[in-house]
Amino acid sequence: MGYKQNLGRAGENLVADLLQSQGNRLLERNWRIREGEIDLIALAPNGVIRFVEVKTRSSEKFGHPLEAIDARKAMRLQRLALAWLSTHQHLGAEYQIDCAAVLSSATGESRIDYRSAIL
Repeated sequence: MGYKQNLGRAGENLVADLLQSQGNRLLERNWRIREGEIDLIALAPNGVIRFVEVKTRSSEKFGHPLEAIDARKAMRLQRLALAWLSTHQHLGAEYQIDCAAVLSSATGESRIDYRSAIL
């Protein structure tokens, strides 16, 4: 696995830990279909299904990680969330699409910027 994949996996692990520490139950990681992938899927304590896109960067040299989520990407996340709900017989369930930006420095310190319900 290359540097970018390791960095991305580390970011997903940090966000998964954060979600679980807040009482969410992790349902799936890296759920994939032909159209794309959802990084994390969790069930919140209030019963809401959370679809989480994680963007991890080592710096803001090329902008904040959340800037990578444009309108087209947001619509794709919406379609992926609906596909997951459909294939898991949860159509009609309350859900939200969240995004987490992880900035990891060379010293090993990380900062998470978590945003709920981007759509």
